[in-house]
Amino acid sequence: MNQDAAEATVTMELATISGRRRTREWLERLLPFASVVILFIVLSVASPYFLTLQNLSSVCRQTAVINIIALGMTLIMISGGIDLSVGSVMAFAGICGTTLLQAGYPLLPSLLGAMLVGAAWGLLNSLLITLLRVSPFIATLGTMGAARGLTLVITDGMPVVRLPKNFGRLGDGNVLRVLPVPLVILVALALMTGFILKYTRLGRYAYAIGSNVEAARYGGIPIRIYLIAIYSFCGALTGLAGMIEASRLMTGQPTAGQGYELSVIAAVVIGGGSLSGGEGTVMGTVAGAFLVGLISNGSNLLGVSPFWQQVLIGAVIVLAVAVDELRKRRRHTQ
Repeated sequence: MNQDAAEATVTMELATISGRRRTREWLERLLPFASVVILFIVLSVASPYFLTLQNLSSVCRQTAVINIIALGMTLIMISGGIDLSVGSVMAFAGICGTTLLQAGYPLLPSLLGAMLVGAAWGLLNSLLITLLRVSPFIATLGTMGAARGLTLVITDGMPVVRLPKNFGRLGDGNVLRVLPVPLVILVALALMTGFILKYTRLGRYAYAIGSNVEAARYGGIPIRIYLIAIYSFCGALTGLAGMIEASRLMTGQPTAGQGYELSVIAAVVIGGGSLSGGEGTVMGTVAGAFLVGLISNGSNLLGVSPFWQQVLIGAVIVLAVAVDELRKRRRHTQ
């Protein structure tokens, strides 16, 4: 009887611990969304211009570019990798796409051309990582410099101008006169990426590779093929984002995307992604990107110096990484 009572007590304690763990995990997942809601409310009170349709539309357009790239980065970081070249690749792809437009090609082929160029850089990154065994950090650091340098060489440092007027609709147009086109594109891509992560082998294997690459290899997962697909996917989304950015400016800027890689990585980490791999969600990334966008927009409305904005976003990144590290340590001790 005493033994049965002891077993019942142990079972209840384990159930309690498990319940607390699940509650804590749910709170951690909800934290990015709660932060966005709180910041939204604070800015609504602090600035009379925040809730205007023009400002909210501007936030959506500005955030969409970072968000689209961050969707691809989510897959990469879930698989245990990282891509520091996305800002430079965005500029390179934007230059290639706008050059096609300037040469008289229609919008759709030019978009596809930019996405193919971005995917080619992603393919190169994946081959450096899988064939030459270069760490993702070093490989993409190298291609970051190479892509930026080639962009400046091709353009001689000058922007691509005299683009067709209809190109501006991609970045500044509206659907049903209200919804910004970049936001509609973002929603469609987020749904597609979420489907990939949840219902396809690519998504399941990305989590497996990021959680334990050796176990994934012994399990028969063709790691090279899936990493090629993951990095190429991110590159294609980066190329599309480059064209949206160029559309908003109505020029192809060789200096576009500088520092974007940090904002993109920040969006994934703030949204619950882990730098060590195996964790991350599409909705978390979207929330993280909007949080970064709201910080930037709110700082502008409140007259905060751009230099202090960088400090603030940097502090948010450090805080998100610290929370991720504490979460991992807690799991290891349990």
